Amino acid sequence: MARSALLARLLPQRRNDYPRWLNAVIDFVADHPMSIPGRIAALRLGIPRAKDRPGVSVPGTGDPRVLIAPVNYSNQSTEWTRAVREALPSASTATMAIDVPGGFAFPSDLVVPVATYHNDRGWQRAQRDAVRRFSHVLVEAEEPLFGRLMGRDFAREIAWLSAAGVDTACMAHGTDIRVPSAHAEREPWSPYTDPDLYSRRLERVTRRNIAMLRASRRPLFVSTPDLLLDLPEAAWCPVVVDARRWAVAAPERRPAGARLRVIHAPSVSLIKGTQLIEPMLRRLEAEGVIEYREVRGVPSAEMPEVYASADVVLDQFRLGSYGVAACEAMAAGKLVIGHIAPQVRERVREDAGLDLPIVEATPDTLEAVLRDVAKDPAALARAGAEGPEFVQRWHSGAESAAVLMRHWIEPGTTDRPVQEGE
Repeated sequence: MARSALLARLLPQRRNDYPRWLNAVIDFVADHPMSIPGRIAALRLGIPRAKDRPGVSVPGTGDPRVLIAPVNYSNQSTEWTRAVREALPSASTATMAIDVPGGFAFPSDLVVPVATYHNDRGWQRAQRDAVRRFSHVLVEAEEPLFGRLMGRDFAREIAWLSAAGVDTACMAHGTDIRVPSAHAEREPWSPYTDPDLYSRRLERVTRRNIAMLRASRRPLFVSTPDLLLDLPEAAWCPVVVDARRWAVAAPERRPAGARLRVIHAPSVSLIKGTQLIEPMLRRLEAEGVIEYREVRGVPSAEMPEVYASADVVLDQFRLGSYGVAACEAMAAGKLVIGHIAPQVRERVREDAGLDLPIVEATPDTLEAVLRDVAKDPAALARAGAEGPEFVQRWHSGAESAAVLMRHWIEPGTTDRPVQEGE
């Protein structure tokens, strides 16, 4: 991911057909946010008005006082803070996230407009002063907490927080540290071998991010197990889903001989491998083997009902891992199919004590897998039992809180008192 997760989301990824000079200009602006072109680019995100200035991340009075910021990808900040409060009722927690245009943001305790985050120096200073009142701060995806106040310099912010007595830790989410060349070497289906994906800058940025994380000498976490291959010194903090939300009343089981109801909800088609499997899926649909639906643009609140209408959920076929979407589908009792690298399955088995109940398939083998499942109603019944059990065991929040507590939060020993006047 780019140094700015926001910028990475806004910039086009299919840039290999761009002129070399244009790619160089885009990369320079992204790498030099405080340069004149970088400042001009930031102004295009909007000029904040003082009367519209949002609040700041106010710490509670608990012990410890934990902040997770500033991206809340897939609602994980919210879920991790909930898990910490359940494990440690004395804690007070807060989340902060940038309000990314286009609907990427999830609700947080504080959602900051992108113009304010980048261009409101008054808010940035107020946020810095508020954040130093927390005892523990978990910084996500190497993103600055205070916008451009400290030159968008993640390492500088971490050093400042540490000097202020705040116990910091870092959470890597995925593209920010997944090194394209290394992934391409170990994964035959890696998206980084795709000529449509511009990965030249990603290579530089991921290596730089890993170097910054190591140099910080702070506790390091990753949200998915495959990232341990890029940052082995980190601890895996599992993603969390609210199983109750996904355990909606499902329709009647598929009758014998009926078409298999298959859905695929790609967040980024190029990364998920949609283009590698869709022609085959359309062919199976024409044969009457499956009923296929590709889900796009559906609000998160409506996805439990979408999953309830399916027999099978196709996850991803290029990264070799799994994340929030697969956990949601498993929690809904659906048979989930995707490509999981052997190292990832072994790590799950070692840590969770259970086999990962995602049926293995690659773009080459998915057709055969779907045909077998269509002939085997028992496979759907097994998924209905194994998926929710696995999510409850490993992705309900208890294990995630235990990891954060064990490797970072130490109640009664790392908290610091708030000085009068701070």
